[in-house]
Amino acid sequence: SAEKRVRIAGRQHLANISQRSKLRTYIKNAFSSITAEKEEAKTDLIKAIKEIDRAASKGVIHKNQAARRKSRLTKKLNAMAQ
Repeated sequence: SAEKRVRIAGRQHLANISQRSKLRTYIKNAFSSITAEKEEAKTDLIKAIKEIDRAASKGVIHKNQAARRKSRLTKKLNAMAQ
């Protein structure tokens, strides 16, 4: 039973690493679009928020961390608009 949990934990760990990497890519793309003040900054932000929510729902990141990341990206986008 313990050996099975080790195998399962290993598979979940690999899936979480992949999901976290994907999340970082979306956040990085949104951040670079916002700082460069590109036209597609809003669409990149929406994609990043969807990916953040997906990671939080799967338990890859904590829900408070998800809220914090979304808030920071949105604040940067709003600051760019002004």
